[in-house]
Amino acid sequence: MIHAQIGFVSAQITSLPDDTVALKAMLAAREAEIDRLHQIIKELQRHRFGRRAESLPVDQLLLGLEEAEQIEAEALTDAGTADSAKRVERAARRTNRGALPSHLPRIERVIDLDDRTCPCCRSDLHVIGEDVSERLDIVPAQFRVVVTRRPKYACRACEDVVVQAPAPARLVEGGIPTEASVAHVLVSKYADHLPLYRQAQIYARQGVTLDRSTLADWVGKAAFLLRPVHERLFERLKRSDRLFADETTAPVLDPGRGQTKTGQLFAYARDDRPWGGLDPPGVAYLYAPDRKAEHPIRHLAGFNGTLQVDGYAGYKVLAARNAVSLAFCWAHVRRRFYELAQAGPAPIATEVLARLAELYQGEGEIRGRPPMSDEPCVRPGAGLSSRHWSRG
Repeated sequence: MIHAQIGFVSAQITSLPDDTVALKAMLAAREAEIDRLHQIIKELQRHRFGRRAESLPVDQLLLGLEEAEQIEAEALTDAGTADSAKRVERAARRTNRGALPSHLPRIERVIDLDDRTCPCCRSDLHVIGEDVSERLDIVPAQFRVVVTRRPKYACRACEDVVVQAPAPARLVEGGIPTEASVAHVLVSKYADHLPLYRQAQIYARQGVTLDRSTLADWVGKAAFLLRPVHERLFERLKRSDRLFADETTAPVLDPGRGQTKTGQLFAYARDDRPWGGLDPPGVAYLYAPDRKAEHPIRHLAGFNGTLQVDGYAGYKVLAARNAVSLAFCWAHVRRRFYELAQAGPAPIATEVLARLAELYQGEGEIRGRPPMSDEPCVRPGAGLSSRHWSRG
């Protein structure tokens, strides 16, 4: 084995050119290849062991702040219980900014004196003013039963005549939920990310026993009835001049194999609020079993505007077949330079990140303005400060 390795190395040495310039060129090529492989290894290590996001997620940051604020509040409460001055100062410092919403119902409670006579001369006291304070109160969600009665009427002269008002249609035929109950389950599941089994546990605390499979049946029927709304929403979105498209993986049950498989959720969104547009924001999600280009081509049939996308090749096929213009995402362009800068000294990548930061700063200053705003955006110290930022 050792002799074989020595022979292999000797063969490599004898195959090297005798020209010094050629040797230097080969050495530079090998070093460039080694640097490239080192960069790939660093990217793989960061992807495997490093932080996934390029910035701290807001939700994670808020979780950390909540923990710190809870600990601080507990410590202050324990230390300042006997000191009334500190309690008043702390209450003033932590007062919620602004008034409570005016549309909330007010329940007034008057705390008055039992004895309205002067403690000195025993004369009657008169009102010279009052202190009014507001606190936020929450009434826990309560179940109620809607009882529907349909009287039957008969004619004394005609024995066979029985008249009754028709029963109103139900969202779940033969079921017990009202439309509001089903809507609450849907919002809790998809907007508040509350699984059905947890909702069943919450309802059980109030004595309402609902099996998870029952809630799943409600969700399924509601999803079927909401299909026309979803189709109408997507039709309206496809009439826009601009759309944002993205896709993400989603685990899907595969009954034939008894396990899950990986599907794709395509999201098509419109949000013109950053540039003062009048069209309301909206997003439609469409499922596909895989990531083939045929799915966005089918989804966006009839769309002729600008599509903001990442580097997914399927959108390029769409643009080649349909009258669709692609606008690529700055964040995906920035990511490559970010990886280079994180791996080690990279002056060019660092300079690109700095210039992109100026673009982001300018975008933050023009957000909410109309496309062709005449207002100059001056940012002292920035290389792009003398330009008029506009979109069209």
